[in-house]
Amino acid sequence: MRWRKHFAINMRRDPIELEIFKNIYHSIAEEMGAALRRTAFSPNIKERRDYSCAIFDSQGEVIAMGDHMPVHLGSMPMSVRAAIES
Repeated sequence: MRWRKHFAINMRRDPIELEIFKNIYHSIAEEMGAALRRTAFSPNIKERRDYSCAIFDSQGEVIAMGDHMPVHLGSMPMSVRAAIES
């Protein structure tokens, strides 16, 4: 984790490249949701659209979240971290 902070401080960020990658990861999370909805058997997912999709890094930090059910997105990072730790 120490190298990560050092890398983040010394890395120059190109705002255009950052925006491109932000949109790429957001689109992936949105496509995950669309695939889940198309293939679901549960009416909660298929009809009510009661689900959320997000992309996380290996440390459990959120990279991108889809615009699905916002109520899930608040607890999702903590749930992923707990799953990684166990």
